[in-house]
Amino acid sequence: MKQFAVIGVGNFGYYLAVRLYEKGHEVLAIDKNSDRIQDIRDRVSRAVVADAADKGAVQPLGLEQMDAVAVSTGDDLSESILICLNLKDLGVKRILAKVISESHARIVEKIGATDVMFPEKDLAESLAERLHSPNVIEYLPFMEDHSILEITPPQAFVGKKLKDLDLINRFGIQVIAIKESVPERVNMVPTANYTLKDSDILILLGSNEGIEKFKAE
Repeated sequence: MKQFAVIGVGNFGYYLAVRLYEKGHEVLAIDKNSDRIQDIRDRVSRAVVADAADKGAVQPLGLEQMDAVAVSTGDDLSESILICLNLKDLGVKRILAKVISESHARIVEKIGATDVMFPEKDLAESLAERLHSPNVIEYLPFMEDHSILEITPPQAFVGKKLKDLDLINRFGIQVIAIKESVPERVNMVPTANYTLKDSDILILLGSNEGIEKFKAE
């Protein structure tokens, strides 16, 4: 079990806090809006009304002992930046900041955010990929210039072994898992001798350039 704090429990922060709690972790929800805290208090470990932009208000909460603190304070850039700065000063090890623009991301990273969350951008990219390529089930930016792609195998792949497809050498793409329907299971890091079925779902990791080359072919 890990300990997390979520600062700002609007839509994104609310679902993040509740989901972490449902997974068995200790979750502290913090918001300056008492109505939001009232709504979430029974769905997390602890809920506190506090203005995290005021370092003195959150200093007694022991945030430096948390495994991670997520900052999700809506569209108020100055508030988000100040909260990240306060968390850095308090010695929080991992700070995750929800951002609304690339410039917002650069600023909070420079003052101590270890991870940035850009849900609107990530959702838009995922939807665009699924609309662009009908066999793409899910698309997730992984790290700079790399992504994870969940895709049904092209018909030309069905019946072939992974080693014959040679995706690593051809595209720089690694098959990290295969979701099988019959029987229903997830095959993590499948062997080179795995033979693809038309009911399989491939989960791929690779550079964006390699993924685009793969989809074009």
